[in-house]
Amino acid sequence: MTPLRQKMIDEMLLHGFAERTKSTYLNTVTYLAKHYHQSPDTLTPEQIQQYFLYLIKERGLSPASCRLCLNALKFLYVEVLKQTWFNEMNLVIPKKEQRIPELLSHEEVVRILSACSNQKHHALLSTCYACGLRVSELVGLQLHHLDSDRHVLRIEQGKGKKDRQVLFTDHLILLLRRYYQTYRPQTWLFYGLHHQKPLSVSTVQKIYTRAKQTANIKKIGGIHGLRHAYATHQLEAGVPVHQLQHLLGHKDLHSTLHYVHWNPTLPQGVGVDLLPGDGS
Repeated sequence: MTPLRQKMIDEMLLHGFAERTKSTYLNTVTYLAKHYHQSPDTLTPEQIQQYFLYLIKERGLSPASCRLCLNALKFLYVEVLKQTWFNEMNLVIPKKEQRIPELLSHEEVVRILSACSNQKHHALLSTCYACGLRVSELVGLQLHHLDSDRHVLRIEQGKGKKDRQVLFTDHLILLLRRYYQTYRPQTWLFYGLHHQKPLSVSTVQKIYTRAKQTANIKKIGGIHGLRHAYATHQLEAGVPVHQLQHLLGHKDLHSTLHYVHWNPTLPQGVGVDLLPGDGS
């Protein structure tokens, strides 16, 4: 391991970066070094700009991927190498496309959940939708996170290293109890091949994709579509935006307001339960 790589790892540790972010940033810097066959701390601003041009023209990276690369290199040069000239560069990268996701209706969510013949898969996707979870939060659930007496699910160290609590309903409690009686999870609520390890994110994505295909849902998108559906359905049921912000774990209210912009006509009312079978 080079001293520069170790220095970057140490700096990311101090910043409290998630493991996935650490891996992405390190890979980005590695690709840059391999491209020029030079250590990144010897590169010029002109070389860095030319590298982004290469990423766009030759590798065909999306605007989002270019932005991620920019963030990684900015961290390297500004936070690790203390090179102030990086902030003064006028790096040009494509603007991120603003697209509205293909939102699932309540009826479509019902069809997806009903398409799961496997009890574990049904409980998994139902929990994801009913609590509006990110897939990383879903696979990270442990038994002690469930408080059935208070109807509270605790999300520990979600995105941004934040804890939060979300309410869940009697219907979900009964569903998870039936799941528990069959599968007997020990630590992880949704374990993988062994009780000691959680399901992987890729496995959960595959479970969702199969269920969506079985339900004959043609809309584009992965399991994050269930979180989008939760948010829009809560707003349609009358949940205030600030409350939804807390339920979703958004740091910035503007992130929550996206759902308002995507669905500007919202009826009044109070939403309590969204899972099929609850009379909603």
